[in-house]
Amino acid sequence: MSSSILRKPLLMILLLALGGCVLAPGMKRSDDKQSDLDLPIMKDGHLATGKVPVVPLTAQLIVERENATRQAIAVPKPEEAMQDGGYRIGPHDRLLVTVWEHPELNDPGAEKIAPDQAGKVVDDDGTLYYPYVGKLAVGGKTVAEVRDQLTRQLSHYFKNVKLDVRVISFLSRRVYVVGEVKSPGIQSMVDNRLTIAEAISRAGGSTPESDLSHITLSREGRTYPVDLMALYEQGSGGENIFLKEGDVLNIPDRHENQVFLMGEIKQQALQMNKGRLSLAQALAEASGVNFDTSNPEDIYVIRAAQAQPEIFHLDGESPDAMVLADRFKLQPHDVVYIGSAGVTRWSRAMNQLIPSTVGQFMTRGAFYGF
Repeated sequence: MSSSILRKPLLMILLLALGGCVLAPGMKRSDDKQSDLDLPIMKDGHLATGKVPVVPLTAQLIVERENATRQAIAVPKPEEAMQDGGYRIGPHDRLLVTVWEHPELNDPGAEKIAPDQAGKVVDDDGTLYYPYVGKLAVGGKTVAEVRDQLTRQLSHYFKNVKLDVRVISFLSRRVYVVGEVKSPGIQSMVDNRLTIAEAISRAGGSTPESDLSHITLSREGRTYPVDLMALYEQGSGGENIFLKEGDVLNIPDRHENQVFLMGEIKQQALQMNKGRLSLAQALAEASGVNFDTSNPEDIYVIRAAQAQPEIFHLDGESPDAMVLADRFKLQPHDVVYIGSAGVTRWSRAMNQLIPSTVGQFMTRGAFYGF
């Protein structure tokens, strides 16, 4: 009698446990359309919370993403601060004026003066003071224009004036090169047009730890991504952008470019080689994949390191899906999650339920001999 009484509740508990496995907490279905949890997202320019769509990883999605990348908003071209005729002088530039046969007009002991101390500095209003002439407006003019202007002014006091003007310190137009370069700091724009590659070269070149695929260019309150590696490897001239006064060029550390693997796999971080890694490469390079417990239908890529998080789902049961995975390019800080098989979830749920509930009945049943 006592054994019969124990069998009934035990059977009911087992049935409930089996049914509960279908909706065990934390389970993911491959047909989910939204994230389970609210995530931080941007709404109307403000940080808020909300569900994130789970987007199927299809050929159409890859085509749309690659086309969007090619048609991305380009960095606006800087207005030409220097017109035809060469460099336009600006505030803080240092000019050296040499007047032949009139040494009193030249810097005394000029040959012994350090270059950064020689000459005359252009004031903030674009003028400089010169003997006999007084204030001379030079801002926005070329060297040739200043030479002609100064010759005319001095001709009122001297005959057959012969002089030369040259810029010995270019400080009016500067860009900033920071990050993984050998000599980070200010670079003067001494030429008519300065490109990103030239600015990096002037900064001593990139370091071995640099990532030239994810350079950022900050200009007038906006930040633009630049893939300079495309220029070096593919000759893509569109990436060798002309810089503008005040630009900030940041060359990041390549060690920041990692993707993370989680789920039915050994949790690990994979380094992106030259800033590139496809989903197929990540899966192939991963170690510790549990083929007995993983579910190839549930492969997810969680892209949370941006203003609008994204979740992509790949059904990898078919070998053809690996073609899509090879064309899907990962981004730094992406999380690749491999789901568990249904039998694995069932087993784990049972392992949680049986010891805490059924186990005590089994012990009592053994005591009563059934």
